[in-house]
Amino acid sequence: MFHKILIANRGEIACRVIKTAQENGIRTVAVYSDADSNARHVRLADEAHHIGGAEARESYLLADVILEVALKSGAEAIHPGYGFLSENAEFSEACEKAGIAFIGPSADSIRSMGLKDKAKEIMSKANVPVVPGYQGQDQAPDNLQAEADKIGYPVLIKAVAGGGGKGMRLVENSADFKSLLESCQREAAASFGNDHVLIEKYLTKPRHIEVQVFGDNFGNAVYLHERDCSLQRRHQKVVEEAPAPGMSDAMRKAMGDAAVTAAKAIGYSGAGTIEFIVDVQNGLENAPFYFMEMNTRLQVEHPVTELITGQDLVDWQLRIAAGEPLPLAQEDIPLRGHAFEVRLYAEDPENNFMPQTGKITHFSCPEQNENFRLDTGVEEGDEVSIYYDPMIAKLIVWGRDRDAALRHMNKALGETAVAGLKCNLEFLGKIMGHAAFQAADLDTGFIERFKQDLMPEDNKADHVILCLAAMAELEPQITEGDPWDYSDGWRMNMSLNTVLTFIDREDSRDIEVTYRENSFLLTIEGEELDVRILSHTGSCLDIVVNGQKISAKVVKDGQNFTIFHNSTVSYLHHYLAGAEGEEETGGSGVIITPMPGKVSQVMVKEGEHVEQGTPLMILEAMKMEHTIKAQVTGRVEGLSLSAGDQVTDGEVLIRIIEDEEE
Repeated sequence: MFHKILIANRGEIACRVIKTAQENGIRTVAVYSDADSNARHVRLADEAHHIGGAEARESYLLADVILEVALKSGAEAIHPGYGFLSENAEFSEACEKAGIAFIGPSADSIRSMGLKDKAKEIMSKANVPVVPGYQGQDQAPDNLQAEADKIGYPVLIKAVAGGGGKGMRLVENSADFKSLLESCQREAAASFGNDHVLIEKYLTKPRHIEVQVFGDNFGNAVYLHERDCSLQRRHQKVVEEAPAPGMSDAMRKAMGDAAVTAAKAIGYSGAGTIEFIVDVQNGLENAPFYFMEMNTRLQVEHPVTELITGQDLVDWQLRIAAGEPLPLAQEDIPLRGHAFEVRLYAEDPENNFMPQTGKITHFSCPEQNENFRLDTGVEEGDEVSIYYDPMIAKLIVWGRDRDAALRHMNKALGETAVAGLKCNLEFLGKIMGHAAFQAADLDTGFIERFKQDLMPEDNKADHVILCLAAMAELEPQITEGDPWDYSDGWRMNMSLNTVLTFIDREDSRDIEVTYRENSFLLTIEGEELDVRILSHTGSCLDIVVNGQKISAKVVKDGQNFTIFHNSTVSYLHHYLAGAEGEEETGGSGVIITPMPGKVSQVMVKEGEHVEQGTPLMILEAMKMEHTIKAQVTGRVEGLSLSAGDQVTDGEVLIRIIEDEEE
């Protein structure tokens, strides 16, 4: 076994690898960029080395710099995590030449599976079923459209070098094909340096089920059961579970055997995932399944496999890379209970899931135990930057069956709180609480199908939430023990009345407050509520509303309140007239960037007349493209940005002088 390894990654996966390495007595070496100088993985590792600028291409993608650090530090092996260099065949080769073990598959295996068209060809020859489609070399737009027309719509355009949901476009009809092809190729070229695509038949009710495989250097391969990753948004996984609900033992074995066949077809060694798409139009039992792709690395969702098998997959990786055989034979791999994982992201579901950046002012979760696990790369006080994926943490639970695991996940979500920036916590809670999800009525279109349930348009704070905000603001405070400074609203021979105004999204919500001897009378939109504070410790607030106890977490940051109650998350701002410091900043024709990022394309010219809804430019931020559209009809004025320019949060992107009404 190794004595020292370097982790060529960051965030929660770097922390995850460090944990297992240190449990095995292996010293760990972290690398970090300018943006990560005080990151959690740097704090956890035994030693850490700076490798470059904040951008990934200036740091985490610099294979030669990372290899130099490994040699200088005396690391015997490099664990690439996922993303960055994890599926880079040249990096794997460079490690081998330098005499450093690459904790992953061979360069040949990575190359075999790295391009989706070549991978499908190999799988077809190995008799692994593949999705009907076109993966030829003729990339002329007319030919690609002709092939798509031949396959029949809907089709999926996929970058052959793609991954993580990038470089993919769903085409519903022939008329939209070329514009979506151009968009897909542009994103693929920017993300992977390769704009080659393939076309696949798009199944209208598919489930995404993947199989965890492991191979060693002695020709052995096994599968550690499957994971259902059907809950996706923009082809990126949101919720994962294992095993796949409703799958029969016979189908599990058939899919597992196909996955092992796929791994052996390329002489695979280490951890890998064979991703299948399953046509569940007529249900899961005996449903046809097709090979989609192989990820030649550890997956983000590997913890659910660990919980149902009782195995540490990073430990398996270390042992196989050190030359040991597989720890278990196929018949010895257990399958116990059920596990869920949800990805907690810094993003705003109500604003098209716009990634969020900033400081995490509060982060709390339940204590970890056999039923709950937290994998995270951040702690309270850390920053979520513009440079990397905005995932805050993974919440993982285990139960003796799916229903028990669901209860544990609902409990974990209800006891988790993140403040300082918006996150998808409430969105995840709505998924877990949805009747269709609880009944395992799953497919990759689940989120879009139930969009109104998961992201209701009228989602304003209810009166209980407003009561919680008011009590957190009005709780009596004693200053230096002087009873005359006790701010309980007491007045001689009278009651004190006041009005609190909270901004809830774009609405102004007034609360009329009358101080009583031991409670408050709150009048909200005509409803009278008798409210008193039961206890308030840290962010935990217990109040009584009309005789009913209400428990919540209320995080206050100046005039901003983040309130967590019954799996809901509410963001309120206490408006203080004259203290807001607000200024008029132009009309609706002034478009301000919603986040820091880079302008990747400008689609209009100075002086050009545009209609409302016209695409103006494409902003690249948090590994995603965001199309900025005109909010009014008018003339473009003051356009000073061009492709490649960096913009900061709140910067004016473009101005449109609105047409005057006749």
